[in-house]
Amino acid sequence: MWGSRRNRERKSVVCIACGDAVNRSAAREYDKEGNRWERNGKSFEHLCKACHRDLCHQPRDELETILVEIDAGGVEQGEFFTRYETAVRDRYGPLEEREG
Repeated sequence: MWGSRRNRERKSVVCIACGDAVNRSAAREYDKEGNRWERNGKSFEHLCKACHRDLCHQPRDELETILVEIDAGGVEQGEFFTRYETAVRDRYGPLEEREG
């Protein structure tokens, strides 16, 4: 038999942003691929509601690919910014400045 859904909601998860343990029912699923609705073959990380509210909810198409390409986790912050700016400019062209 399947377990009760009520019991699953009592499970504790850890917020990947702040590290707090919260009840699953008090958390939001995070899918690094940006599409939590396609669930087959995925495991999800979780964010507490406060950290989820603080996220930018804009689309992030190709972001993970760019971060891997520039070895984002393996370089110092200054080098990361240089590599990121170069990769974005090479892929999408220069930023257009707004007059305002």
